Amino acid sequence: MKMKTLLALATVALFAAGCSMQKKPANEAVSSIEASLAGIKEDAAKYAPDGLKGVESSLAQLKDNLAKEDYKSVLAGAPELTKAVGSLKEAVVTGKAHAEEVLAAAKTEWEGLSADIPKMVEAIRSRVDALSKSKKLPKGVDKDALENAKLGLHSMEVTWSDATTDATTGALTSATDKAKAVKEKGQEVLQQLGMTS
Repeated sequence: MKMKTLLALATVALFAAGCSMQKKPANEAVSSIEASLAGIKEDAAKYAPDGLKGVESSLAQLKDNLAKEDYKSVLAGAPELTKAVGSLKEAVVTGKAHAEEVLAAAKTEWEGLSADIPKMVEAIRSRVDALSKSKKLPKGVDKDALENAKLGLHSMEVTWSDATTDATTGALTSATDKAKAVKEKGQEVLQQLGMTS
């Protein structure tokens, strides 16, 4: 009987020793993963939000196991999570590069549009003013077309103002999208006024 008790105590002691031996590496593994994630978290939220959610969920599980002193599960799961953080870093780099390409393209496009659109708006405004003062409208332009052109011009001016505000604040993709909408509307108004682009 004594032998069984001694064996049980020895097993418990070995288990406790094993647990305490695993405690330090388990804590270190979680701390290392947390530090790696902290370095990319802000960018990951912007460029790879889905990947970040997955990593954070796995890290929460690992920390939960650590709190329960289930060091074996922590040490078993840490390598996979470390790998996932590495993949997340790569996704962030790719996402950043793509965003920079999009921004560079938007900048180039904006430069062209911001040179052309004010001229287009000015030409339309001059034509609308001239026709509004004219006693007789030219062939192909009736009263409705002129009224529609006035509304179109107003819409163009409002959207163009929004676009320039976006460009000033650095939101070039949004600015370019709005500028393209102004250009499209401008083509429509030019037709209404019997003008060529």
